[in-house]
Amino acid sequence: MTTALITGATAGIGAAFARRLAADGHNLVLVARDIKRLEEQATELHDRHGIEAEVLTADLSQDEGISAVEKRLADRRNPVDLLVNNAGFGNKGRFLEVSMADELTMLKVHCEAVLRLTSAATGAMRERGRGGVVNVASVAAFVPRGTYGASKAWVVQFTQGAARDLAGSGVRLMALCPGFVRTEFHERAGMGTENIPGWMWLDADKLAAAALADLARGKSLSIPDPRYKALMGVVKLAPRGLIGGLSSRTGRKYGPQ
Repeated sequence: MTTALITGATAGIGAAFARRLAADGHNLVLVARDIKRLEEQATELHDRHGIEAEVLTADLSQDEGISAVEKRLADRRNPVDLLVNNAGFGNKGRFLEVSMADELTMLKVHCEAVLRLTSAATGAMRERGRGGVVNVASVAAFVPRGTYGASKAWVVQFTQGAARDLAGSGVRLMALCPGFVRTEFHERAGMGTENIPGWMWLDADKLAAAALADLARGKSLSIPDPRYKALMGVVKLAPRGLIGGLSSRTGRKYGPQ
């Protein structure tokens, strides 16, 4: 049986990956800050699917938390075959309305943690000649939308670049770019979602299944829904200035309220 490590595992996309991978027979290392939720999740997945579910409490906005996960990923005696870098969050407010401390914390979690954990995982995977990494980004990576979009754009560029560098090693890397997903994400950030059209919402479980299928196909970028694939196709063709204006107005309409 192979082992998958998932950050931000107790809710939303991370929890959907955990459910899917457990159902497919993979052992899990579940990483999050809330030990109570981690233990409840581990027990449920073990009882339902008969897999082993290890818990690791870590705050990825802190060096100690990142280091703890790095250590687990580098463990050659208990190897991790798949890393899902899912931990992340949103800040409510426009540029200069969000504190610098919160902006820097976002970069710590979305960029530094992803860099360090991906490096720790792929180093061990390359030695074995197999493994995979899914770095969860967002369609926000393709439009100018402040620090969140910029950090997710970094995730996409970093992941695709690393995937090219590791081509032929047996290690696959993929950036996952979902749109709006029904999770706790917006509630935690204090963002209103009442104005978001129904067609824009994605199901987290279907998203996880599609992402894993794309990883198996060897894709380095996954936009796992025809609606968002079409939307991103339009974004690529439209002038950058126009997209920036539309993104700003859309953010005011569908973003934080």
